[in-house]
Amino acid sequence: MSVLCSVSVFGQRTDSSTTSIRAKKINKTPQIKASVPTYKPKYAVGYLQYNDLISGNKSLTNPKQEKILTVLKVYPNPVDDQINLILRIDRESNLSVKIMDLLGNEVVTLSNERIPAGEQTKSYTIPNRLNSGIYFLKIMSGAETVVKRISVL
Repeated sequence: MSVLCSVSVFGQRTDSSTTSIRAKKINKTPQIKASVPTYKPKYAVGYLQYNDLISGNKSLTNPKQEKILTVLKVYPNPVDDQINLILRIDRESNLSVKIMDLLGNEVVTLSNERIPAGEQTKSYTIPNRLNSGIYFLKIMSGAETVVKRISVL
């Protein structure tokens, strides 16, 4: 059974109310007026008071004075089978050299040793199981960390 219908569903009039209303143009940018209190952490042992941090109190130690690790050069880059590091250590400390992938996962630990103060040249062999791509070399000494980008062929 087939029923023919002569009523057109798609033949509708345009809505006359949308054509007569015009958009209002805003000349000024709205301003947000609020009073947000500044963040003040609770003072505890090992933390700095917020007021001392903002005022730049001279009694605070300068972070550049405490720097013990300086990575002078990482070569060759791109790396094929061996990577060389030239670094300067201001005092004797533990040195850890790791290769991380792009997500920050540890892939290989190249070194974890105690080294004397002074300028050091270290050579490490890149494992064959490492796929070609971009990795990060994470060099840690004491509380300091330096991250360098390397390309492995």
